[in-house]
Amino acid sequence: MDQDKRLHNQPPLAVRLSMRSECPYIAGRTEQRVAVDISQNPALHDQMARAGFRRVENWVYKPACPGCNACIPWRVDTVGFKMGRNLSRIWRSNEDLTRQIAPITTTAAHFNLFKRYINTRHGDGQMATMNKDEFVSMIENSPIESVLLNYVTADGRLIGAVLTDVQSDGLSAVYSFYDPSETKRSLGTYMIMDMIDFAKELGLPWLYLGYYVEDSSKMYYKARFKPANVFIDGQWQTYKAPQDT
Repeated sequence: MDQDKRLHNQPPLAVRLSMRSECPYIAGRTEQRVAVDISQNPALHDQMARAGFRRVENWVYKPACPGCNACIPWRVDTVGFKMGRNLSRIWRSNEDLTRQIAPITTTAAHFNLFKRYINTRHGDGQMATMNKDEFVSMIENSPIESVLLNYVTADGRLIGAVLTDVQSDGLSAVYSFYDPSETKRSLGTYMIMDMIDFAKELGLPWLYLGYYVEDSSKMYYKARFKPANVFIDGQWQTYKAPQDT
């Protein structure tokens, strides 16, 4: 009751509808988002995350694309997750790494790693032009509990990091970047598996991985992490691959 009163007495939320732009996942389609400023009421974050919203800095957003609903919120069942043979191999190849849980305070090593990652993997994307101040804001500007998971080699070299939100029901992978030269490690995959492991250590049932697009090759990697729930028609339900339906 007291929490309901506090939420009711908060100032109105600022809501924006983004400009339409080219969809980065499906050729020929248009992307548009509805975004809500939660800086004055961060307690709403977890509720909106459970309704399929994602966070960037003080805002949570959700696709509102005209004539398209291909983006499906995806969360992994951390207790039910099991590694197959390939994932187990990736896990073993990174056993030398140490996960360090740190405050959301960036260093020169973070920015340099981010720039190498972006220039190599997403050089034609919008984030390729991001400067240091914009990078710091993306990482450090959070109205809720967030941490950096840093992945460090035995000789102390930072080779991966994930900005992670800590929710009441799980962890949320907000943004990750890693050393693009360490191709044999499959660091992106490894860090997701380690986040699943970390969530289990915390007793949290879900790892939120953002949006999955069935027809986008950029999103296929998320389907490796199952069992999973998808948010469709206003509720979370068990994901079934097209060949299973």
